[in-house]
Amino acid sequence: MKTELHYKLSNLNFIKSKDFNKKIGMKPFKWIVKNTFFKYFNQKIKVESQNDDLIEIRKEMVISEISHLIGFVFVVIFASYKIFSAGIIFGATMMIPNSLMNLYPSLLQQENKRRIDNLLKRKNR
Repeated sequence: MKTELHYKLSNLNFIKSKDFNKKIGMKPFKWIVKNTFFKYFNQKIKVESQNDDLIEIRKEMVISEISHLIGFVFVVIFASYKIFSAGIIFGATMMIPNSLMNLYPSLLQQENKRRIDNLLKRKNR
């Protein structure tokens, strides 16, 4: 966690545009995470009051984001192999859930990190 790679990953942003986030469906995805059983998965990254330690919550978000990215990359590698060995349908069948269960949560964490960064900036003024 104290490496330069971790620092770079903790400030990683694939998509900086709010408009593009809307276009790829982040708003409905966010609603699903907040209003279904997914909300119980990682209780450490929940902001409940103004007294919550935003820096600690952000650290937990980075851990979650990196974990989802690692999972996404491993499944992409395996699905790519399966596309050539078992066919494109099999590989696509793996990639759709992989995107929904790994890529989108990672993008949501990045969006939430930006929101926390803005709160921290306002708090430190």
